[in-house]
Amino acid sequence: MAIYQTYINSMNERIRNQFANSNPFDFKHISPLKSIENFNDVGPSVVMASPNGLQSGLSRQLIEMWCSDKKNACVIPGYVLEGTLAKTIINEAKEATLMNGLTAPLNMQVLYISFSAHADFAQTSTFLKELMPPNIILVYGEANEMGRLKQKLITQFADRKTKIISPKNRQSIEMYFNSEKMAKTIGRLAEKTIEVGETVSGSLVKKAFTYQIMAPDDLHVFLQLFTVNISHRITIAYSGAFGVLKHRLKQIFESVESLPDEEFEGPAFRVHERLTVKYESEKDISLHWRSDPISDMVLDSVVALVLDISREIPKVVVESEEATKTEEENNKKAEKVIHALLVSLFGDVKFGDNGKLVISVDGNVAHLDKQSGNVESENEGLKERVRVAFQRIQNAVKPIPLSVS
Repeated sequence: MAIYQTYINSMNERIRNQFANSNPFDFKHISPLKSIENFNDVGPSVVMASPNGLQSGLSRQLIEMWCSDKKNACVIPGYVLEGTLAKTIINEAKEATLMNGLTAPLNMQVLYISFSAHADFAQTSTFLKELMPPNIILVYGEANEMGRLKQKLITQFADRKTKIISPKNRQSIEMYFNSEKMAKTIGRLAEKTIEVGETVSGSLVKKAFTYQIMAPDDLHVFLQLFTVNISHRITIAYSGAFGVLKHRLKQIFESVESLPDEEFEGPAFRVHERLTVKYESEKDISLHWRSDPISDMVLDSVVALVLDISREIPKVVVESEEATKTEEENNKKAEKVIHALLVSLFGDVKFGDNGKLVISVDGNVAHLDKQSGNVESENEGLKERVRVAFQRIQNAVKPIPLSVS
């Protein structure tokens, strides 16, 4: 009772108002009992004592005093563990073991009432019927009772594919779930019929347990959200030739286009249609881009290249004369590199008719078309090896195509 009186301000308004006039916890026939020594065992009484397992404390002392008299009774509310005295007397034992090791006859009435915050079987089974989960894991309770509960649930869900598990302590459980999710297109994206295998680009929105795909411009219509584009600009120290930088970037990216000088008040070019490189002065350049994952990756590669060139200024000055090489010369150089790499992988690689490469491995022959990447061979294993190797070499040697973004 002292606890309730101490924290009276944490209670509702009715109790606080009553406490201002009189103590609502000052009962006429109810009084706290601190210990067995303060208990005057004269006449009828009801004692609420803990613990409920009757293993120690005031409840154990009272049960030893009263168990032999049939006029007395013990009401056990809620669940009790195996091995406790409460569990023993619930099972209609004839004797009770005292704390000193002696035994005493158990003549008192013993009643069990389910008065617990935990759900009983009826409530648990009703809850599971509503959910109908594919997996049920029983993780809390005494082993025998859990076994009984498991068997009842198996009987109840016998006509369904419900997996019921009662693991031991520290036993790991693996469950597999279907990761496929259904999403509906709405707004502008729903105006067009989507074919099987077609890629849909938009914003994926989760509402409760449903998914929707919509165009970014429709976000303010359905979600009251607005999209913004964040433009970035950084300046980097660069004292090399601007044309050399453009030439080196063309070796990495397929799309490097010059921009009108009037638009940017000086030389500038766009990389991969995402990043603009502008000449600011003899000592620095500026980079302009709109933030998104791909543009940020393009920026990182351009910055890395600029820093690399800055460390190799003497070499770059000589290379500036090579920047005027024709595209045809660059293609010839790439073909030589591709041929050398194929030789390192397969050994016997020769030039055949119509510009095809003839690759021989252990008596098997494959014909590779360098333009289309098609491979012809009677040996399916060699055909696949050559196709994959040529595709990977091309991706490594040639500039990054614009289509990947």
